[in-house]
Amino acid sequence: MSDNEFPLVQFMREGFDPVEELARIRTEQPVFPMEIPGGQVVYLVTRYEDVRAVLGDHERFSNDFGNVIGLGSNQEDPGGLGFRDPPEHTRLRKFLTPEFTMRRLRRLEPRVEDIVNEHLDRIEASDKPVDLVESFALPIPSLVVCELLGVPYDERSDFLKISKDRFDFTAGPEASLQAINDAMAFLTDLVVRERQNPGEGLLGQLIRDHGDELDDRTLASMADGLLVGGHDTSTSMLALGSLWLLENPDVAARVRDEDGYVVQVVEELLRYMSVVQVAFPRFAREDLDLFGTPIKKGEMVLCSLAAANRDPKLGDGIEQVLPDREVAGTHLAFGHGIHRCVGAPLAQMEMRIAYPALLRRFPTLRVDGEVPFRKLAIVYGVEKLPVAW
Repeated sequence: MSDNEFPLVQFMREGFDPVEELARIRTEQPVFPMEIPGGQVVYLVTRYEDVRAVLGDHERFSNDFGNVIGLGSNQEDPGGLGFRDPPEHTRLRKFLTPEFTMRRLRRLEPRVEDIVNEHLDRIEASDKPVDLVESFALPIPSLVVCELLGVPYDERSDFLKISKDRFDFTAGPEASLQAINDAMAFLTDLVVRERQNPGEGLLGQLIRDHGDELDDRTLASMADGLLVGGHDTSTSMLALGSLWLLENPDVAARVRDEDGYVVQVVEELLRYMSVVQVAFPRFAREDLDLFGTPIKKGEMVLCSLAAANRDPKLGDGIEQVLPDREVAGTHLAFGHGIHRCVGAPLAQMEMRIAYPALLRRFPTLRVDGEVPFRKLAIVYGVEKLPVAW
């Protein structure tokens, strides 16, 4: 296999599955050099243990956004905590971590259930077929983030539009930049008002507990990072997971009828789908040997979560969804190490509530039309999911 043979392979899928070339790279050249526009060489890491090692090594690898755009350390960026290094990453994450404990999240659980049921009511009252992305998978994560942050009820329709625009990349780079600016303006204004009168949401709690340590722009950036990390990914998982369950009625019946079975199904679907196909880029802090491949200081390393989560070394049947099978190792759908997704417990809770509720409300639900998958996507998913019952 020659260098640069598959420069976009890390973003490609065939249905639910990574393309065969990615598995071949994992076997034949697991640290794979690729030339990207501009002549820069990046290295794609694909084996489970190797990916886990890179993601867990913040001493030799940097996440700093300044490596991408040539700025100094820890400049303002579009990735929240994902593009920050210690000590700034450590400082900000310690503020967020307590808000994502299961004890804190249980306060949100009844509202998540209400949000799911409200959208199921609307689906039930609508004409068939229904696009499950537009009516279910897309709005639920936005409204859950509203609940989390403490967005006022009368502003949630505006937030839904901002959230949708934030992840619509079809209109080109200028529109995407404008959507980012609109989101930051909305969140900054929200922070200013929360500072005057802190509410019960996460922003209000952070201001009460740490208001003197966090300025308005930092709080807005943290909120935007939660939106980036928790919206499109959860939308994709809700849609892809629902599609898989509709295509696998035996598992769907157990999710519908057996309390608690959804927990292991969710974890297996997270591993299998790996909707975030590639982790935030890492940059070598020094010249190093990366599993037999020399890497120069400053060069970029990409970790393929999709390839790592399908590594045969994890166990038998890794190319299938087998909820009852024990997997050797922990899946990397939320990343690993200090940058593991801080909102993972909230995403898991959303899916554990949404899948059974959908299947119980519509036991005869079926796919009713073509399902177009995304192409060359960092976050994999479907464009629409037409269903009827």
